[in-house]
Amino acid sequence: MVRPGVRKEGDIDGQRSTRGRELVSESRGASERGTVFTIGHSNHSAEKFVGLLKQHGIEVVADVRSQPYSRHAPHFNAKYIEAILLKNGIGRLFLGSELGGRPTTEEFYDEDGRVDYARIERSRPFLDGIQQLERGIQYRRITLLCSEEDPGGCHRRLLIGRVLIERGISIRHIRGDGSVQTEGETSDGQPVLFPDLEVRVRKSIQSVSPRRRRPSSSGR
Repeated sequence: MVRPGVRKEGDIDGQRSTRGRELVSESRGASERGTVFTIGHSNHSAEKFVGLLKQHGIEVVADVRSQPYSRHAPHFNAKYIEAILLKNGIGRLFLGSELGGRPTTEEFYDEDGRVDYARIERSRPFLDGIQQLERGIQYRRITLLCSEEDPGGCHRRLLIGRVLIERGISIRHIRGDGSVQTEGETSDGQPVLFPDLEVRVRKSIQSVSPRRRRPSSSGR
């Protein structure tokens, strides 16, 4: 049996538990292909963060931060958050190398230091990460973890979420107050399913090239 917190594929697509089948069945109402949640740790306490995960029945946290560390909330550093999740029976899988928003090679940045999402989408590591998620949601209730509370400008929505939606998977964003925001809604409830600007510009909102600025402590 795969233990929660062990960093391997089995965290997502290992043995099917009865609860896992129930959760998959619940999400199929929204999409035949399944559902992926997202969450940003922000400056939440460990207790609040775990509470949000349990509130929504999350079984595995897929950490998509390129650098899984936070200067302002050190309990979300890799080794600490993994221990916290393990203690609460929740698995963690690090996918920052495959699905992170700050690639290590310059080929994925434009001349202004912004990440070119279209280039990332075609890369083999990214596609492998997406396929792992697709397999995993058949058995587990999964959330993508990044740093920002608001998913609006985060790569978990603009890059990963967009690709998953194109593959027929529903995206649901867990907000800091415990509510769930479906893709197509902003915080004020107005529909914004990938506006024209986002369609035309498939890049990070800010310059994040390591050659142009120091990596943020948020570790996106």
